[in-house]
Amino acid sequence: MWMVMLKEIKELLRDRKTLFFMIALPILVFPLLIGIAIFFMSKAVDKAENKVLNYAVIGAQYAPALAEQLSASDMFNEVLINVDDDIKAYVKAEKADFVLVIPDNFSDDALASGQIKLQLYLNDAGLNMVRKRLDKIVEGFAQASKTKAFASLGLNEEQQVALMDPIVIEKVDVADKRENWGEKIGGMIPYFIFMLCLQGAMIPATDLGAGEKERGTLETLLISPIERHHLVLGKFLTIAFAGVTSALITVSSMAVWGMVLSQGMAFKVVAEFMSAIGAIDFILMFFMLVPVVAIFSAVLLSLSIYARSFKEAQGYMTPLVFAVIIPVIFATLPGVELKGGWAWVPLTNVALAIKELIKGTMDYFQLVAIFSSTALIAAGLLFFCVYWFNKEKVLFR
Repeated sequence: MWMVMLKEIKELLRDRKTLFFMIALPILVFPLLIGIAIFFMSKAVDKAENKVLNYAVIGAQYAPALAEQLSASDMFNEVLINVDDDIKAYVKAEKADFVLVIPDNFSDDALASGQIKLQLYLNDAGLNMVRKRLDKIVEGFAQASKTKAFASLGLNEEQQVALMDPIVIEKVDVADKRENWGEKIGGMIPYFIFMLCLQGAMIPATDLGAGEKERGTLETLLISPIERHHLVLGKFLTIAFAGVTSALITVSSMAVWGMVLSQGMAFKVVAEFMSAIGAIDFILMFFMLVPVVAIFSAVLLSLSIYARSFKEAQGYMTPLVFAVIIPVIFATLPGVELKGGWAWVPLTNVALAIKELIKGTMDYFQLVAIFSSTALIAAGLLFFCVYWFNKEKVLFR
Protein backbone atom coordinates (compact mmCIF):
# COMPACT_ATOMS: atom_id res chain seq x y z
CA MET A 1 0.00 0.00 0.00
CA TRP A 2 2.74 2.45 0.98
CA MET A 3 4.80 1.43 -2.02
CA VAL A 4 1.87 2.25 -4.31
CA MET A 5 1.33 5.53 -2.52
CA LEU A 6 4.98 6.58 -2.86
CA LYS A 7 4.96 5.64 -6.55
CA GLU A 8 1.84 7.69 -7.21
CA ILE A 9 3.13 10.68 -5.23
CA LYS A 10 6.35 10.72 -7.25
CA GLU A 11 4.32 10.82 -10.46
CA LEU A 12 2.07 13.45 -8.90
CA LEU A 13 5.00 15.74 -8.13
CA ARG A 14 6.11 15.56 -11.77
CA ASP A 15 2.77 16.95 -12.95
CA ARG A 16 3.02 20.76 -13.10
CA LYS A 17 -0.72 21.22 -13.55
CA THR A 18 -1.44 19.35 -10.33
CA LEU A 19 1.20 21.32 -8.45
CA PHE A 20 -0.37 24.53 -9.70
CA PHE A 21 -3.80 23.67 -8.30
CA MET A 22 -2.31 22.33 -5.05
CA ILE A 23 0.19 25.09 -4.29
CA ALA A 24 0.13 28.13 -6.57
CA LEU A 25 -3.65 28.58 -6.60
CA PRO A 26 -4.15 28.74 -2.79
CA ILE A 27 -0.97 30.73 -2.05
CA LEU A 28 -0.73 33.21 -4.91
CA VAL A 29 -3.59 33.10 -7.38
CA PHE A 30 -6.46 33.14 -4.88
CA PRO A 31 -5.18 36.19 -2.91
CA LEU A 32 -4.13 37.81 -6.19
CA LEU A 33 -7.63 37.48 -7.63
CA ILE A 34 -9.13 39.02 -4.49
CA GLY A 35 -6.59 41.85 -4.67
CA ILE A 36 -7.38 42.49 -8.34
CA ALA A 37 -11.11 42.53 -7.59
CA ILE A 38 -10.62 45.03 -4.75
CA PHE A 39 -8.34 47.14 -6.98
CA PHE A 40 -10.87 47.39 -9.80
CA MET A 41 -13.70 48.04 -7.33
CA SER A 42 -11.75 50.94 -5.82
CA LYS A 43 -10.96 52.25 -9.32
CA ALA A 44 -14.66 52.13 -10.22
CA VAL A 45 -15.60 54.01 -7.04
CA ASP A 46 -12.90 56.65 -7.68
CA LYS A 47 -14.09 57.09 -11.25
CA ALA A 48 -17.70 57.52 -10.11
CA GLU A 49 -16.66 60.03 -7.42
CA ASN A 50 -14.63 62.17 -9.84
CA LYS A 51 -17.02 62.04 -12.79
CA VAL A 52 -18.63 65.34 -13.80
CA LEU A 53 -22.40 64.74 -13.87
CA ASN A 54 -24.62 66.21 -16.54
CA TYR A 55 -27.91 67.46 -15.13
CA ALA A 56 -31.00 69.44 -15.99
CA VAL A 57 -33.36 71.36 -13.73
CA ILE A 58 -37.08 71.90 -14.22
CA GLY A 59 -38.61 74.62 -12.06
CA ALA A 60 -35.34 76.46 -11.39
CA GLN A 61 -37.31 79.71 -11.04
CA TYR A 62 -38.83 78.41 -7.81
CA ALA A 63 -35.40 77.81 -6.20
CA PRO A 64 -32.85 80.14 -7.84
CA ALA A 65 -30.34 79.76 -4.97
CA LEU A 66 -30.41 75.96 -5.28
CA ALA A 67 -30.05 76.14 -9.09
CA GLU A 68 -27.20 78.61 -8.75
CA GLN A 69 -25.34 76.39 -6.27
CA LEU A 70 -25.65 73.40 -8.61
CA SER A 71 -24.28 75.35 -11.57
CA ALA A 72 -21.42 76.75 -9.46
CA SER A 73 -20.14 73.27 -8.58
CA ASP A 74 -17.26 71.84 -10.64
CA MET A 75 -18.77 68.36 -10.31
CA PHE A 76 -21.96 69.27 -12.22
CA ASN A 77 -22.53 70.35 -15.81
CA GLU A 78 -25.94 71.76 -16.69
CA VAL A 79 -27.64 70.73 -19.93
CA LEU A 80 -30.85 72.11 -21.39
CA ILE A 81 -34.17 70.28 -21.33
CA ASN A 82 -37.56 71.37 -22.63
CA VAL A 83 -40.50 71.35 -20.27
CA ASP A 84 -42.46 69.27 -22.77
CA ASP A 85 -39.78 66.55 -23.04
CA ASP A 86 -40.40 63.12 -21.59
CA ILE A 87 -38.06 63.18 -18.58
CA LYS A 88 -37.74 59.39 -18.27
CA ALA A 89 -36.86 59.02 -21.95
CA TYR A 90 -34.45 61.95 -21.66
CA VAL A 91 -32.51 60.26 -18.85
CA LYS A 92 -32.65 56.81 -20.48
CA ALA A 93 -31.18 58.31 -23.64
CA GLU A 94 -28.23 59.41 -21.45
CA LYS A 95 -28.67 63.06 -22.37
CA ALA A 96 -28.27 63.78 -18.66
CA ASP A 97 -27.17 61.80 -15.62
CA PHE A 98 -30.13 63.16 -13.68
CA VAL A 99 -33.01 65.63 -13.92
CA LEU A 100 -34.19 67.52 -10.84
CA VAL A 101 -37.80 68.73 -10.74
CA ILE A 102 -38.43 71.53 -8.22
CA PRO A 103 -42.08 72.10 -7.15
CA ASP A 104 -43.69 75.54 -7.04
CA ASN A 105 -44.03 75.41 -3.22
CA PHE A 106 -40.27 75.48 -2.68
CA SER A 107 -39.55 77.87 0.18
CA ASP A 108 -37.26 78.39 3.13
CA ASP A 109 -40.32 78.62 5.38
CA ALA A 110 -41.26 75.05 6.25
CA LEU A 111 -44.21 76.12 8.38
CA ALA A 112 -45.80 77.95 5.44
CA SER A 113 -44.91 75.63 2.56
CA GLY A 114 -45.12 72.27 4.31
CA GLN A 115 -42.99 69.36 3.19
CA ILE A 116 -41.24 69.96 -0.12
CA LYS A 117 -40.74 66.99 -2.43
CA LEU A 118 -38.00 67.26 -5.04
CA GLN A 119 -38.31 64.70 -7.83
CA LEU A 120 -35.02 63.15 -8.92
CA TYR A 121 -34.97 61.25 -12.22
CA LEU A 122 -31.88 59.07 -12.73
CA ASN A 123 -30.77 55.65 -13.85
CA ASP A 124 -29.88 54.08 -10.53
CA ALA A 125 -28.99 50.64 -11.94
CA GLY A 126 -25.24 51.21 -11.92
CA LEU A 127 -22.69 52.82 -9.63
CA ASN A 128 -23.26 56.56 -9.39
CA MET A 129 -22.79 59.38 -6.89
CA VAL A 130 -25.84 61.44 -7.88
CA ARG A 131 -27.77 61.12 -4.64
CA LYS A 132 -24.68 61.49 -2.47
CA ARG A 133 -23.61 64.76 -4.12
CA LEU A 134 -27.11 66.17 -4.36
CA ASP A 135 -27.86 65.42 -0.71
CA LYS A 136 -24.88 67.55 0.37
CA ILE A 137 -26.29 70.59 -1.44
CA VAL A 138 -29.97 70.07 -0.54
CA GLU A 139 -29.12 69.39 3.11
CA GLY A 140 -27.88 72.97 3.48
CA PHE A 141 -31.22 74.39 2.34
CA ALA A 142 -33.14 71.92 4.49
CA GLN A 143 -31.10 72.87 7.55
CA ALA A 144 -31.70 76.58 6.92
CA SER A 145 -35.43 75.95 6.62
CA LYS A 146 -35.49 74.02 9.90
CA THR A 147 -33.50 76.70 11.70
CA LYS A 148 -35.93 79.40 10.54
CA ALA A 149 -38.95 77.36 11.60
CA PHE A 150 -37.48 76.59 15.04
CA ALA A 151 -36.63 80.26 15.55
CA SER A 152 -40.18 81.33 14.73
CA LEU A 153 -41.54 78.78 17.21
CA GLY A 154 -39.10 79.94 19.91
CA LEU A 155 -37.70 76.47 20.59
CA ASN A 156 -34.39 75.95 22.33
CA GLU A 157 -31.77 73.44 21.13
CA GLU A 158 -33.01 70.56 23.27
CA GLN A 159 -36.59 71.10 22.13
CA GLN A 160 -35.47 71.19 18.52
CA VAL A 161 -33.68 67.86 18.88
CA ALA A 162 -36.69 66.32 20.61
CA LEU A 163 -39.04 67.60 17.91
CA MET A 164 -36.91 66.18 15.10
CA ASP A 165 -36.58 62.77 16.76
CA PRO A 166 -39.22 62.31 19.47
CA ILE A 167 -38.25 58.69 20.08
CA VAL A 168 -34.79 57.29 19.45
CA ILE A 169 -33.67 53.67 19.72
CA GLU A 170 -30.11 53.49 20.95
CA LYS A 171 -28.47 50.31 19.73
CA VAL A 172 -25.95 48.62 21.99
CA ASP A 173 -24.22 45.90 19.97
CA VAL A 174 -22.76 43.21 22.23
CA ALA A 175 -20.96 41.57 19.28
CA ASP A 176 -17.36 42.57 18.68
CA LYS A 177 -15.89 43.45 15.27
CA ARG A 178 -14.67 39.92 14.69
CA GLU A 179 -18.13 38.44 15.19
CA ASN A 180 -19.75 41.06 12.98
CA TRP A 181 -17.31 40.57 10.13
CA GLY A 182 -17.32 36.80 10.61
CA GLU A 183 -21.10 36.74 10.22
CA LYS A 184 -20.86 38.77 7.00
CA ILE A 185 -18.05 36.93 5.21
CA GLY A 186 -17.57 33.73 7.24
CA GLY A 187 -20.13 31.86 5.18
CA MET A 188 -18.23 32.43 1.93
CA ILE A 189 -14.79 31.33 3.12
CA PRO A 190 -15.78 27.60 3.36
CA TYR A 191 -16.98 27.83 -0.24
CA PHE A 192 -13.53 28.83 -1.48
CA ILE A 193 -11.77 26.33 0.81
CA PHE A 194 -13.97 23.41 -0.29
CA MET A 195 -13.53 24.31 -3.96
CA LEU A 196 -9.74 24.45 -3.61
CA CYS A 197 -9.64 21.11 -1.77
CA LEU A 198 -11.89 19.50 -4.38
CA GLN A 199 -9.84 20.97 -7.22
CA GLY A 200 -6.61 19.83 -5.57
CA ALA A 201 -7.88 16.24 -5.37
CA MET A 202 -9.75 16.12 -8.69
CA ILE A 203 -6.77 16.17 -11.08
CA PRO A 204 -4.75 13.37 -9.41
CA ALA A 205 -7.93 11.31 -8.97
CA THR A 206 -8.71 11.57 -12.68
CA ASP A 207 -5.18 10.48 -13.57
CA LEU A 208 -4.93 7.57 -11.09
CA GLY A 209 -8.04 5.84 -12.38
CA ALA A 210 -9.11 6.83 -15.89
CA GLY A 211 -5.58 7.98 -16.74
CA GLU A 212 -4.18 4.52 -15.92
CA LYS A 213 -6.78 2.97 -18.22
CA GLU A 214 -5.87 5.24 -21.12
CA ARG A 215 -2.13 4.63 -20.70
CA GLY A 216 -2.65 0.86 -20.41
CA THR A 217 -0.73 0.68 -17.12
CA LEU A 218 -3.68 -0.47 -15.01
CA GLU A 219 -3.39 -4.07 -16.22
CA THR A 220 0.32 -4.13 -15.32
CA LEU A 221 -0.53 -2.87 -11.85
CA LEU A 222 -3.25 -5.49 -11.37
CA ILE A 223 -0.98 -8.47 -12.18
CA SER A 224 1.51 -7.35 -9.52
CA PRO A 225 1.53 -9.33 -6.26
CA ILE A 226 -0.03 -6.39 -4.42
CA GLU A 227 -3.55 -7.07 -3.13
CA ARG A 228 -6.44 -5.14 -4.67
CA HIS A 229 -7.45 -3.30 -1.52
CA HIS A 230 -3.84 -2.20 -1.00
CA LEU A 231 -3.84 -0.73 -4.52
CA VAL A 232 -7.04 1.16 -3.77
CA LEU A 233 -5.76 2.42 -0.43
CA GLY A 234 -2.47 3.52 -2.00
CA LYS A 235 -4.30 5.51 -4.69
CA PHE A 236 -6.79 6.84 -2.14
CA LEU A 237 -4.02 8.05 0.17
CA THR A 238 -2.30 9.77 -2.76
CA ILE A 239 -5.47 11.64 -3.69
CA ALA A 240 -6.14 12.44 -0.03
CA PHE A 241 -2.56 13.65 0.32
CA ALA A 242 -3.09 16.03 -2.59
CA GLY A 243 -6.37 17.26 -1.13
CA VAL A 244 -5.01 17.62 2.41
CA THR A 245 -1.95 19.43 1.07
CA SER A 246 -4.24 21.80 -0.78
CA ALA A 247 -6.30 22.27 2.42
CA LEU A 248 -3.18 22.83 4.54
CA ILE A 249 -1.76 25.34 2.09
CA THR A 250 -5.14 27.09 1.85
CA VAL A 251 -5.53 27.48 5.63
CA SER A 252 -1.84 28.38 6.02
CA SER A 253 -2.21 30.95 3.27
CA MET A 254 -5.15 32.48 5.14
CA ALA A 255 -3.08 32.61 8.34
CA VAL A 256 -0.02 34.10 6.63
CA TRP A 257 -2.04 36.69 4.76
CA GLY A 258 -3.78 37.47 8.04
CA MET A 259 -0.43 38.15 9.71
CA VAL A 260 0.70 40.25 6.74
CA LEU A 261 -2.48 42.29 6.85
CA SER A 262 -2.15 42.74 10.60
CA GLN A 263 1.21 44.44 10.05
CA GLY A 264 -0.49 47.38 8.38
CA MET A 265 -0.31 46.36 4.73
CA ALA A 266 -4.08 46.58 4.24
CA PHE A 267 -7.16 48.26 5.59
CA LYS A 268 -7.20 48.62 9.35
CA VAL A 269 -10.57 46.89 9.79
CA VAL A 270 -9.48 43.88 7.71
CA ALA A 271 -6.19 43.72 9.59
CA GLU A 272 -7.92 43.72 12.96
CA PHE A 273 -10.35 41.02 11.83
CA MET A 274 -7.68 38.70 10.41
CA SER A 275 -5.31 39.14 13.35
CA ALA A 276 -8.11 38.30 15.81
CA ILE A 277 -8.36 34.71 14.48
CA GLY A 278 -6.08 32.60 16.64
CA ALA A 279 -3.70 29.80 15.67
CA ILE A 280 -5.94 27.20 17.38
CA ASP A 281 -8.82 28.24 15.14
CA PHE A 282 -6.72 27.73 12.01
CA ILE A 283 -5.54 24.33 13.27
CA LEU A 284 -9.11 23.22 13.93
CA MET A 285 -10.13 24.38 10.45
CA PHE A 286 -7.43 22.20 8.97
CA PHE A 287 -8.31 19.10 11.00
CA MET A 288 -11.99 19.44 10.09
CA LEU A 289 -11.02 19.52 6.43
CA VAL A 290 -9.19 16.14 6.66
CA PRO A 291 -12.35 13.95 6.71
CA VAL A 292 -13.93 16.26 4.12
CA VAL A 293 -11.00 15.64 1.82
CA ALA A 294 -11.35 11.91 2.50
CA ILE A 295 -14.97 12.09 1.29
CA PHE A 296 -13.89 13.94 -1.84
CA SER A 297 -11.07 11.47 -2.47
CA ALA A 298 -13.25 8.36 -2.15
CA VAL A 299 -15.96 9.74 -4.43
CA LEU A 300 -13.48 11.02 -7.01
CA LEU A 301 -11.53 7.75 -7.12
CA SER A 302 -14.76 5.75 -7.53
CA LEU A 303 -15.80 7.93 -10.47
CA SER A 304 -12.34 7.76 -12.01
CA ILE A 305 -12.25 3.95 -11.75
CA TYR A 306 -15.66 3.72 -13.40
CA ALA A 307 -14.81 6.05 -16.29
CA ARG A 308 -13.46 4.65 -19.55
CA SER A 309 -11.27 7.67 -20.32
CA PHE A 310 -9.78 10.79 -18.81
CA LYS A 311 -12.37 12.96 -20.58
CA GLU A 312 -15.26 10.81 -19.37
CA ALA A 313 -13.96 11.03 -15.80
CA GLN A 314 -13.90 14.82 -16.01
CA GLY A 315 -17.51 14.73 -17.22
CA TYR A 316 -18.54 12.65 -14.20
CA MET A 317 -16.68 14.88 -11.74
CA THR A 318 -17.99 18.23 -12.94
CA PRO A 319 -21.47 17.80 -11.33
CA LEU A 320 -19.69 17.06 -8.05
CA VAL A 321 -18.94 20.79 -7.80
CA PHE A 322 -22.67 21.49 -7.46
CA ALA A 323 -23.00 18.77 -4.83
CA VAL A 324 -20.38 20.66 -2.80
CA ILE A 325 -21.88 24.11 -3.37
CA ILE A 326 -25.37 23.20 -2.08
CA PRO A 327 -24.30 22.22 1.49
CA VAL A 328 -22.22 25.40 1.71
CA ILE A 329 -25.23 27.46 0.61
CA PHE A 330 -27.24 25.88 3.44
CA ALA A 331 -24.61 27.20 5.87
CA THR A 332 -25.20 30.78 4.67
CA LEU A 333 -29.00 30.69 5.04
CA PRO A 334 -30.51 32.73 7.90
CA GLY A 335 -31.50 30.64 10.89
CA VAL A 336 -29.10 27.79 10.07
CA GLU A 337 -26.75 27.43 13.03
CA LEU A 338 -24.34 24.83 14.35
CA LYS A 339 -26.93 23.37 16.68
CA GLY A 340 -29.07 20.27 16.84
CA GLY A 341 -29.34 18.29 13.62
CA TRP A 342 -27.25 20.71 11.56
CA ALA A 343 -24.15 19.56 13.46
CA TRP A 344 -24.61 16.12 11.87
CA VAL A 345 -25.26 17.21 8.26
CA PRO A 346 -22.13 16.39 6.22
CA LEU A 347 -20.19 19.30 4.69
CA THR A 348 -22.78 21.79 5.98
CA ASN A 349 -21.60 21.16 9.55
CA VAL A 350 -17.97 21.79 8.59
CA ALA A 351 -18.92 24.97 6.73
CA LEU A 352 -20.88 26.16 9.78
CA ALA A 353 -17.99 25.25 12.09
CA ILE A 354 -15.49 27.23 9.97
CA LYS A 355 -17.87 30.16 10.07
CA GLU A 356 -18.16 29.93 13.87
CA LEU A 357 -14.38 29.68 14.25
CA ILE A 358 -13.95 32.80 12.15
CA LYS A 359 -16.56 34.60 14.26
CA GLY A 360 -14.96 33.39 17.49
CA THR A 361 -18.23 31.88 18.76
CA MET A 362 -17.45 28.18 18.30
CA ASP A 363 -19.10 25.65 20.61
CA TYR A 364 -16.26 23.14 20.80
CA PHE A 365 -18.54 20.33 22.02
CA GLN A 366 -20.06 20.30 18.52
CA LEU A 367 -16.74 19.04 17.17
CA VAL A 368 -17.68 15.55 18.36
CA ALA A 369 -20.75 15.48 16.11
CA ILE A 370 -18.85 17.07 13.22
CA PHE A 371 -15.91 14.66 13.27
CA SER A 372 -18.12 11.61 13.97
CA SER A 373 -20.57 12.17 11.10
CA THR A 374 -17.92 13.24 8.58
CA ALA A 375 -15.51 10.42 9.44
CA LEU A 376 -18.30 7.83 9.32
CA ILE A 377 -19.36 8.94 5.83
CA ALA A 378 -15.73 9.01 4.67
CA ALA A 379 -15.18 5.44 5.94
CA GLY A 380 -18.34 4.21 4.20
CA LEU A 381 -17.34 5.79 0.91
CA LEU A 382 -13.85 4.33 1.16
CA PHE A 383 -15.33 0.87 1.76
CA PHE A 384 -17.49 1.33 -1.34
CA CYS A 385 -14.43 2.42 -3.31
CA VAL A 386 -12.58 -0.80 -2.39
CA TYR A 387 -15.66 -2.84 -3.34
CA TRP A 388 -15.94 -0.93 -6.63
CA PHE A 389 -12.28 -1.57 -7.49
CA ASN A 390 -12.70 -5.32 -7.00
CA LYS A 391 -15.38 -5.58 -9.69
CA GLU A 392 -13.86 -6.63 -13.02
CA LYS A 393 -16.77 -5.22 -15.06
CA VAL A 394 -16.00 -1.79 -13.59
CA LEU A 395 -12.24 -1.92 -14.13
CA PHE A 396 -12.44 -3.09 -17.73
CA ARG A 397 -15.42 -1.14 -19.05
